[in-house]
Amino acid sequence: MNWSRLCTLVGLVSLALPSLQPASAQTGKVLLIAKDGESADLDYMLTHEVGVMTSMLEEAGFEVVVASPSGQSLAGEEHTLTPDLSLAEVSTGDFDGIIMPCMAMEEEAQVPALEALIKETVAAGKPVAAQLGSVVQLARAGVLDGKKFAYVEEWIPNVPELAGLDYGGPGVVEEGNVISSGVCPWAAQALDAEDTTTALTSAFIGRLKGE
Repeated sequence: MNWSRLCTLVGLVSLALPSLQPASAQTGKVLLIAKDGESADLDYMLTHEVGVMTSMLEEAGFEVVVASPSGQSLAGEEHTLTPDLSLAEVSTGDFDGIIMPCMAMEEEAQVPALEALIKETVAAGKPVAAQLGSVVQLARAGVLDGKKFAYVEEWIPNVPELAGLDYGGPGVVEEGNVISSGVCPWAAQALDAEDTTTALTSAFIGRLKGE
């Protein structure tokens, strides 16, 4: 693991979940997708979304590998996340599943390599979990056809990719190995709603363990 990323994740875990128990034995490897570029909310999302997902997965015994389109570091004012891989370097056979935080990809960003990766993972019977902005990537990959999905309902009309699909509410929606949730930490603040990060990650861990 990249040293700068390790230091960052240690800091994120201490901020997000200060009372962790010793990690259990490692049971598999999970791919977490990060976006390229920066934003004013990057530190908040790294701490309250990526940090929470990572710490929960590691506590459940999974190694977390981070990939992004370019593989370049994401630097906020306080935290830096350095991916382990670019999307081009990812092999679906190396991972037991994929989790995509809301900050994984801008909704308008068309990333063919990510769409192909999602399709391959679902086709292999492995779980894919996505939160809010990343749910659009599930739609672009075609894995929401005939399935319910989670999102912020009042924002759906602004997202053409979700038109005609079966809305299942803002909370965690599980459709086989495709799991979605609609309220990331940033949206929770903006809407005064309940953040679904922990619930999504718990559902994803359950699928990884065959529960």
